[in-house]
Amino acid sequence: MPRDYYDVLGVGREASEGDVKKAYRKLAMEFHPDRNNGDATAEERFKEATEAYEILRDQGKRQRYDRFGHAGVSGATAGGFGGGGFSHFDISEALNVFMRDFGGVGGFDAIFGGGQRARRQRRRGQDLRVTLELTIEEVAVGTTRKLKLKSLVPCSACEGSGARPGTSSTACPTCGGTGEARRASQSIFGQFISVGPCPQCDAEGTIVADPCDQCRGDGRVREDRVVEVEIPAGVSDNNYITLRGKGVAGPRNGPAGDLIAEFTVAEDERFTRHGDDLVHDLWLSFSQSALGGDFTVPTPYGNEELVVAPGTQNDTVIPLRGKGLPNVNDGRKGALHVRCRVWTPTKMTPELQSVLEQLADVEGSAPSKDGLGKRVWDRMREAFGA
Repeated sequence: MPRDYYDVLGVGREASEGDVKKAYRKLAMEFHPDRNNGDATAEERFKEATEAYEILRDQGKRQRYDRFGHAGVSGATAGGFGGGGFSHFDISEALNVFMRDFGGVGGFDAIFGGGQRARRQRRRGQDLRVTLELTIEEVAVGTTRKLKLKSLVPCSACEGSGARPGTSSTACPTCGGTGEARRASQSIFGQFISVGPCPQCDAEGTIVADPCDQCRGDGRVREDRVVEVEIPAGVSDNNYITLRGKGVAGPRNGPAGDLIAEFTVAEDERFTRHGDDLVHDLWLSFSQSALGGDFTVPTPYGNEELVVAPGTQNDTVIPLRGKGLPNVNDGRKGALHVRCRVWTPTKMTPELQSVLEQLADVEGSAPSKDGLGKRVWDRMREAFGA
């Protein structure tokens, strides 16, 4: 369960927007990744503070949070599950928020130095994106998938340093280890200093004079690896999970990228999905709908016995509470709506025709449409907004 946003920023519930911004800036300065050499704990604190700031600085989101807690703003921030739920900041998104409100002159680059930021961004490994197809049963209870990936991982021979075992990298003589090159030029307005990536070390700040034979100085080799993805119950098409640091390893012990697992749900001819609710068509003969009886219907959790009352009309809907899909945010299950569909035979045998003719003599005329009233399925469609 996420921490209370006010506790994260260390402010009271009556705090003004200025107080929120001041508290966030203090925490962001303390836990910014470039001030903590990529420490994972500091990075999580930085992302946590940024998420709290993005909610509390916005009056609409803050009011919903004050009233409903995290459920009221689920999915309101960047990252996490698309389509609602699991709001969780990616580090790059958190950095963008900080730059948006505190960057520029006297901001980010003046505090931390452009070279450190450039080095960190260049040394981070690439993100990986995979698509996983799920069944309705897997969506209903959640599942775990093991993925076999072939990607760059830290070199075991040099332990990711890129230098031959027994040697080490050295500070770049051109930039002195800063990763940035400064050039001065004169104009009629005076001297101008431009700052850019160091061309000798490619903005890394270090030089590998004696590279590792196995990885040729990159610090990475291509290998097969297995990543386990835990998929929560209730996900939908286009939802995704971001696994931090499970992407491609960064060069020379740089931070790894992320693994982004997107989900698609395979079509199931037994069910039609409406959010957390499911609809199943139960086909009945005329005699079955008239006489009623016990029937077996499928659910994502196994078969279920259903009692159909005598005289059940076509399109009558019988809800099975708790037999739908769980909500991805709070776990509450929807319903399985069983829609009774009366089947009319299209091919007549002499015996069947004789029986139906006898029935026609005794059943009388059908009631008017007004006499039937509004059908349950019509009300259900209105509830779904169809």
